[in-house]
Amino acid sequence: VQLQASGGGLVQPGGSLRLSCVASGLALNYHTVAWFRRAPGKEREGVAGLRPGDRATRYADPVKGRFTISRDNAKNTVYLQMNTLQPEDTAVYYCATYSGNLITGSMLRPNVYNSWGQGTLVTVSS
Repeated sequence: VQLQASGGGLVQPGGSLRLSCVASGLALNYHTVAWFRRAPGKEREGVAGLRPGDRATRYADPVKGRFTISRDNAKNTVYLQMNTLQPEDTAVYYCATYSGNLITGSMLRPNVYNSWGQGTLVTVSS
C-alpha cells in the first residue's frame, strides 16, 4: 500500500490550493479517507474525512466552509480543495486511509488510520 500526496506549495493569504493523494495497492472506494496536518510545534490534527458508501464527510471547525474533501474512484485519488487559505493553515498535510467505514465521530482521529502518505508542505505567507 502506498499513498502519494502532492500539491503543496507557497500561497498568499486568501489563495487556494488543491492537494492530491494517489493510492496504489488498495481501492480507495472501500476506504474511509482523511487529511491530517501538523503545523510547526503543534500536534497532528484531523482536517477532513470522507466515508465510502454514503460519502459522509466531517471537517475540523477551523476549515469548515473553506476546505472540501472529495475522491475520484476511477483515478484512485482523494483531493483536498483548500480555499481562502490563512497563515494558520501552514502545515505539512498528510492523507490517510482506513479499510472500511468509520463512524463520523472517529473520522478525524489519527490513531484509527492504518495507512499514511508521506506529507506535502503547505505554506501560507505573503
